[in-house]
Amino acid sequence: QVQLVESGGGLVQAGGSLRLSCAASGRTFSSYAMGWFRQAPGKEREFVAGITRSGTRTGYPDSVNGRFTISRDNGKNTVYLQMNSLKPEDTAVYYCAALRTDSAWYTASTSSAYNYWGQGTQVTVSS
Repeated sequence: QVQLVESGGGLVQAGGSLRLSCAASGRTFSSYAMGWFRQAPGKEREFVAGITRSGTRTGYPDSVNGRFTISRDNGKNTVYLQMNSLKPEDTAVYYCAALRTDSAWYTASTSSAYNYWGQGTQVTVSS
C-alpha cells in the first residue's frame, strides 16, 4: 500500500509558476507509475500528467503540454509537477496518484487505472 501526500499548492498570478510535490510512503515507489490529475469545482477530474516507473516516458494532454513537466526522484519517493505559464483555467485541486504496474513503459491517463490517491492541494491562479 502507498500513501501519497501532496504539497506546494497556493495562489499565483497568471503567467507565474508553481512546483507541486507528492511524497510517497513505502519502499516500492519505483514499482508505481505516477500521475497528476486536477478537478475544478463543478467539473470532472482531469488528467494532467503521467510518468512511467523509471521516469523515461511522460505524457500530457494538449491543455498543459509545453507548460507542465512531470518528474520523479525514486531515491526520494517523490514525484513533482512543475507548472509554468499558469492560466486562470488551471485553477483546481491537484491530486497525485499511483498505479502499480509490472511494465517499465506503462502509464495511464484515466483515473480509474490508478490504485492510490493523495488528498489534493489547491492551486489558484488569479488573472
